[in-house]
Amino acid sequence: MRDHALHLATEPAGAARRDDRALEFDLFFEQERARLFQALCLVTRNRFEAEELAQDAFLAVYERWDRVREMEDPTGYLYRTAMNAFRSWHRRSALAAKRAIGLTRSDDSIEQLEEQDVVVRALAPLTARQRGAVVLIDLMGYSSDEAGRMLGVRASTVRTHVERAHRDLKARMERSHG
Repeated sequence: MRDHALHLATEPAGAARRDDRALEFDLFFEQERARLFQALCLVTRNRFEAEELAQDAFLAVYERWDRVREMEDPTGYLYRTAMNAFRSWHRRSALAAKRAIGLTRSDDSIEQLEEQDVVVRALAPLTARQRGAVVLIDLMGYSSDEAGRMLGVRASTVRTHVERAHRDLKARMERSHG
């Protein structure tokens, strides 16, 4: 004899599908987060920047999960999203640094070129994020709120980058002079 029991759903069918998608994304996140973070650490040479980029990439993928989950290679899309975010940030930082340093044409005086060279060399050991923050705050005089908007990060993050950059630069100066 067959059981013909009626099963009533306690949630609308759409809610169950949303839960399934969320669980699918959670699984994808757990499978990919460590590898993406490691890859971004190698690319950025900064674990804080790598964390931020990974979070941004996963958020972008999550927002488009209905489309991304159907792709042939969702992991490839995740990495492409992360690398595009890194390149965009790097370009913005480089542009801000060029504006702050005022890269000049070849007909400028030797003294200006030497001053710029000193600044470029001093900032070179810093991470790209630290350089961007130092240039915007110290050289261009922007507030941490303004610099944060320009760099696409929180003002507190900018202040942290500047503080670490100052500490690093001070330590380098002490080692070279003492």
